[in-house]
Amino acid sequence: MKEIILDKFNLGILDELMRDSRQTVQQIAQSVGLSTSPCWKRIKEMEAAGVIRGYTAVVEPQMVGLGLCVIVEANMAAHTEENVRKLEKAIAACPQIVRCVSTTGESDYVMTVLVADIKTYEQFQHDTLFQLPGITHVRSRIVLRELKAAAPLPVMANVPRVRPSRRRG
Repeated sequence: MKEIILDKFNLGILDELMRDSRQTVQQIAQSVGLSTSPCWKRIKEMEAAGVIRGYTAVVEPQMVGLGLCVIVEANMAAHTEENVRKLEKAIAACPQIVRCVSTTGESDYVMTVLVADIKTYEQFQHDTLFQLPGITHVRSRIVLRELKAAAPLPVMANVPRVRPSRRRG
């Protein structure tokens, strides 16, 4: 992958794209203080460098029949490279597991699972989770309410803000 420097313009472009990726390049350019051509070029460079991995629609899970969100913590018996590779391949192939992270602490993996309802989750547990290679223990937590989801990355958080100077006089 091509290396890229993320200056304030690139970070501003990313911020705008995360806010609304359906904006035109002209709208993004205007928001960040660039003309259209350099803005388009920067977007293409960030795509080529892998900074921008893709564009997607945000879908309301309940509107598509996925009314139950479960946080699943899982532990492995033996952490051999082969076991880890098999487990991670099985997790990647499972569409109901929409997010999975390898963690430190009490759990080896923490997954987010989306299914229709509790009965479907119970079946998913038996048919899928308990069958994952190398898994010895599974803990499930039913999500009551989602407070924050798929938030944009805070790319502008570390960009120094220029404050207008006050004239003394």
